[in-house]
Amino acid sequence: MGTHFSLFSLPLRYFLEVARTGSVNQAAMRLHVVASAVSRQLAKLEDSVGVALFERQPRGMALTAAGSRLLAHLSAQEAQALGLVQQLQDLAAQQAQQVRVACTEGFAASFLPRVMSAFRHDHPSVQLQLQVAEPQDVSALLLRGDADLALKYSVAPEKGVQVLHSAVAPVHAVVAAQHPLAVQKMVRVADVVAYPLLLGGSSTTGRQLFDLSCAVQGLRYVPAMESNFSSALLPLLGERDVVLASYLTAAEGVESGRLKALPFEEAQLQQRRIQVLALEGRQPSALVQQFAQALVSAIEQYGKRKVVRRRR
Repeated sequence: MGTHFSLFSLPLRYFLEVARTGSVNQAAMRLHVVASAVSRQLAKLEDSVGVALFERQPRGMALTAAGSRLLAHLSAQEAQALGLVQQLQDLAAQQAQQVRVACTEGFAASFLPRVMSAFRHDHPSVQLQLQVAEPQDVSALLLRGDADLALKYSVAPEKGVQVLHSAVAPVHAVVAAQHPLAVQKMVRVADVVAYPLLLGGSSTTGRQLFDLSCAVQGLRYVPAMESNFSSALLPLLGERDVVLASYLTAAEGVESGRLKALPFEEAQLQQRRIQVLALEGRQPSALVQQFAQALVSAIEQYGKRKVVRRRR
């Protein structure tokens, strides 16, 4: 059954077989080698430790006191090793059924739960894990091996990760259907700063690109509300408020007719991309690959609409 795998050196493996069978010939048969090879390895082991491990007797091999002590030590080590191997095999089996996803907060409100719900329906035994963090922390989770996939907005390449999918994800001005700007096809930053702004934290890519556009144009604003939990902003959206978000984040409200997601004319606000990331050089499990495909498919459903709206 392969219990004497190569955690032990060849002389020690041969020693164990002779100690357990009491015979060089029987040990050679179990090891599928000639008896002389076993004798040579035993002699090499005894030379290296400097003591006799067996008493050669007419009816077989009997352990000396030193040999008995070595056998006890190796047997304990072997039991520990087999237990560790079993743990590693159990862990591998668990990981084969596990998908760990890290994402920024905006995806966790509705988009990823919808994708995960559908995936669970198709894969009932899957073990899903979702970790929500700041953009830089999402990448750190991936790099530490604490996540299999990452979903985030990005404006620049990152070291140590591979991009499984990348799609344009421009920042939109999300407004209520009755908002004065709702009749427009596109908006400018100057249009938006005239209204109360409900904004995510300064670490978000949308906020950074918006602030860059304001700086380029010499525009200033004071947020009506600011939160590091952007999912709280859309429910607070009043008739004259504006929230910065991607089309994907606002899609449910847009499709119901409650909201309008207006693309910006400024190039800075069209540079952002949504990316599905994995650790570079690591082969994802089959289940992780299937989830990545489901994620990409869901993104593409919204991506086509965003691109069409941006280019009008």
